Amino acid sequence: MTPRDFNKDDHTGRVKAARLFSNVVSPPVMFAVVGLAFALTEEPGLTGFAWAAFYGLLVSLAPILVVLYLLRTGRIKELHMSDTRERHIPYVTAVASALIAFMVITLLDGPELLRCLALLNSMNLAALGIINIRWLISIHATGIMATFLLTGIVFSWMLAWVLLFPLLLAVATIRLYLKRHTLPQVIAGLALGAVTVWLMRVLFTCF
Repeated sequence: MTPRDFNKDDHTGRVKAARLFSNVVSPPVMFAVVGLAFALTEEPGLTGFAWAAFYGLLVSLAPILVVLYLLRTGRIKELHMSDTRERHIPYVTAVASALIAFMVITLLDGPELLRCLALLNSMNLAALGIINIRWLISIHATGIMATFLLTGIVFSWMLAWVLLFPLLLAVATIRLYLKRHTLPQVIAGLALGAVTVWLMRVLFTCF
């Protein structure tokens, strides 16, 4: 199955808008926003911003820079990496970055919510990387489901349902529209996001 947006010549109209949406509502962006909200909840002011910036640099920006480097050097064909073999290095890098963030936040007694979020990121990414060896599970679906649940658990279920649930539906629909994933791959991504958040609460008493 060739994605609708695989070729640059097809980046027009609804396909272009859907691709832009996928880039904006991507896991690195969503978790950077959640990380900022978590850091400011526990450490209002400049301290919270500093922790959020540290988390964002490692967990969100570093993996993006790795992907852009691989794209620039020709090691991957296109940004969304529809070929599972192209995702191995980005996943390993992302897991390592999240674990470094977790260890530093823990050692320096940073915001607990941010520490838990970094651990969740490493768990999510490790699971995605392992599954990715055989199957192209949707990382977008995993990320948006985790974001939806974390918003409800930490802040407000009303906020989660009003703001995040429509976004969740939109992400799933657009990934299918772009033919980046099949329905089972999107459902599996959503399930993985839910399971990892649940495991964090049960095993590590986080969130």
